[in-house]
Amino acid sequence: MMPYWLLVTLIGLTAGVLGTLSGGLAVVIVRKVRDRLLSVLLGASAGIMASISFLDLIPEAIDEGTMYTAIFGILLGIGIIGLIDVKFPHQHFSLTRDGAPKYSKSLKTGILLSIGIALHNLPEGVAIGASFMVSFQVGLLLTILIAVHNFPEGMAVAAAMCVGGVKSKKVLLITALAGVPMGIGAFIGVALGGVSAWSLSVSLGFAAGAMLYIVFDELIPDAHRKAEGHSAIMGILSGIIIGIIFITLLH
Repeated sequence: MMPYWLLVTLIGLTAGVLGTLSGGLAVVIVRKVRDRLLSVLLGASAGIMASISFLDLIPEAIDEGTMYTAIFGILLGIGIIGLIDVKFPHQHFSLTRDGAPKYSKSLKTGILLSIGIALHNLPEGVAIGASFMVSFQVGLLLTILIAVHNFPEGMAVAAAMCVGGVKSKKVLLITALAGVPMGIGAFIGVALGGVSAWSLSVSLGFAAGAMLYIVFDELIPDAHRKAEGHSAIMGILSGIIIGIIFITLLH
């Protein structure tokens, strides 16, 4: 039987690679994804992530340790992702009506975007690994949601590189590699969560903090940026309800 840590690592690696790679494929093959669909998907992911963070990860972090270890973990998660966001910012997905990137039309932009996304994927992977310590179902759901979150980021990298003249095969390879650090992070998260009750508490708090940063800094703004009518808020509210139902059934 496969060790749990190895299974979680492989799941995190697969989600990271497929998330960014699928975004790259969408640009190379389809060229354009409907704004309304992308808005609903991002909004729903945000709502589900917020529900799981507030109703499952944070209460579990407090139960496994104390309120203080949970808060420390939350602040650590917010701080690390926030620091990476400041030091290595990655452009959020945004295209003009003619499909050209609003950001710089150059190979350099695509490379910087891919590096930024790869760096962001490491702490996101840690959050995935820690969430699997709550339960396999919670970990798997958050993994899927983060993969969805990585889809438009893969599109951003691919769009910049295609404009920069990079061949499609290399674009797909680079978008796939940008997701690899998520597997490394998943290993770190599950390893730290298994050390002690207090380390698990901090790890779960870290997962919640990282998720909430992603929700409020990236998913919700991007959902509204791509919205048509009320598609963003409908996606967010639907996600919250789905998250509540999921957590209730799980317990």
